[in-house]
Amino acid sequence: MNVLKEVYATIEKRIEEKPEGSYVAKLTTDDKKTAVNKICEKVGEEAAEVIIAAKDNDKAEIIYESADLIFHTMVLLAKSGITYEELSEEFKKRMK
Repeated sequence: MNVLKEVYATIEKRIEEKPEGSYVAKLTTDDKKTAVNKICEKVGEEAAEVIIAAKDNDKAEIIYESADLIFHTMVLLAKSGITYEELSEEFKKRMK
């Protein structure tokens, strides 16, 4: 199984089960509008950090911050009810 697919499945599980101490559960337990707003703030913050790392030409930091950005984007997608398969299908369409 692809690591991003595993991470996505874990995110979905934590949104559903809301285990105590889970960062994903903390981000997503509010009502949908409030949760989405919190997640969007994190996506914006992480995007800015990727940009700064890129401008600084810091490869390790670009990788680290990009992983944070991708993770928070996946939390946003999962909270919005979008499955990994739906996202994969969109990428497949773009490869044609």
